[in-house]
Amino acid sequence: MDKKWILLVAVLIFIMFTFLFLRLGSTFFKKEYGTKMKNHWPIRFSNWQAAIFYGVVLTAMSMFLLKWTNVLTF
Repeated sequence: MDKKWILLVAVLIFIMFTFLFLRLGSTFFKKEYGTKMKNHWPIRFSNWQAAIFYGVVLTAMSMFLLKWTNVLTF
């Protein structure tokens, strides 16, 4: 596969995992911190920081799983 396609697949997987984390985690953060406190920047920053971290980790794991199963070749 061309490197552009592999990069595109990785970016799409990252966006998907980040979106899922933010959607599934929004109810948890709202319940944990309350509606008013959830909108303060330290809470929002830590939420985005966790979303990006988990997105990167899950993207790396899924890319290596796709390579291991010979779906992607890089």
